[in-house]
Amino acid sequence: MYACKKKIPETATAFSMSETMMQKCEFYTVQKQQVKNKIRFFGRITADNNKTAQIFSVVNGVVKNIYAELGDYVKQGQVLASVQSGEVALFEKERLDAVSDVAVAEKNLQVAKELFAGKLNSEKDVIAAQKELEKAKAELNRINEIYNIYSLKNGSVFNITAPISGFVISKKINQNELIRSDIAEPVFSIAEINEVWVLINIHESDIAKIHVGQEVSIKTLAFPDTVYKGRIDKIFNAIDPETKSMKARVKIPNKDLKLKPEMSSMVSVQLLEDHEKIVVPSSAIIFDKNKYWVMVFHDRKNIETRKVEIYREADDITYIKSGLNEGEKIISKNGILIYDAIND
Repeated sequence: MYACKKKIPETATAFSMSETMMQKCEFYTVQKQQVKNKIRFFGRITADNNKTAQIFSVVNGVVKNIYAELGDYVKQGQVLASVQSGEVALFEKERLDAVSDVAVAEKNLQVAKELFAGKLNSEKDVIAAQKELEKAKAELNRINEIYNIYSLKNGSVFNITAPISGFVISKKINQNELIRSDIAEPVFSIAEINEVWVLINIHESDIAKIHVGQEVSIKTLAFPDTVYKGRIDKIFNAIDPETKSMKARVKIPNKDLKLKPEMSSMVSVQLLEDHEKIVVPSSAIIFDKNKYWVMVFHDRKNIETRKVEIYREADDITYIKSGLNEGEKIISKNGILIYDAIND
C-alpha cells in the first residue's frame, strides 16, 4: 500500500531542472532486492597458523646477545639470539671424537687388508674392520645431521635462527638470562602477516544464523574508517566452555601490513532474509517534517516529492516499505537541492 502523493503546488509546475542541476544530480531506477540484515560480533586478528613459526632453544645455556625485538621483520636464517652452552661444547667434542674414530677405523681397515693380503689374518678380520668403519661413519653422519638441523657452529655458542621470514610477534627471552631446553613456551614466534585471520566469537544463540560463505565487513579500533571485506571460510564446531561461544574464521589480505595479530575488531555478518523490498541509495532519502521523502523524476519539468515509509537502513542503501514502485526513477544525489527549490 502506498502513501498518498503530495500535491504539488502551482508554483512547482513552473519548475524545470536546469542543465547545471542535471549535471549535479544522479539518478537511480528503483528495483527490488532480497533484504539483507546484519549481525555484529567481536573478533580478533591472528596470524595464519600455517605461516607461523614457534622457536625454542634446543640447548640449556646463558643468553649472550639478542639481535631481534618484538615487531621486527626478520629473514629466514637470520640470527635472532646467541646462547652460550656447555651442551654445544659437548656436541663439538662428540663431533671431533667421531671424526677421530672414522680416521682410526679407516686405518684399521687398511691394516687388516694388508695383513690379509700377506696371509697374516683372515677375511673375517677384514669384514670386522669394515663394519667398525661403517659404524664410525654412521655416528659421524648422525652428529653432522644434528649440526645441520640446529645450525651448530664450532665452539660453545648456539645461534637461534629464524626458520621463516616474517615479523616477530612474541619474544620471551632476555640477555644474560639462563634458559632451559625443556621449557614449553617458545622464546620467539614469527609470522607472515601479508594475509591474516579474523577469528569471530559467535554467541551460542546466534550459531544457527552463521554458515560458511557469508559476507562480512570488518572494522578495527586502530583504523575505524577502513572497512575490510571477506567471507567466512571455516567454522570451528566446538563451544568454548568459558565464553559459551563458537569461533568462525575469515581470511583477509593484509598487503599494507596495517593489521597486526591480537588487534580487536568488530565484525558485521550479512544475513539474507527470505523476502524482497524496494531498495534505493540512502543518499536519495530526505528527512524533513518528521517524514521521509524521495524526489521521483518523471522529466525535467515533472518532479514529484514523494513520501515513503522506511523498512530498514543498511549502510549506503535503504529498504522501502511503501511509497515507491519498481521501475520508477528517483534522484539519488543532491535531491535536497530540488526538494528545497520545489517545496520552499
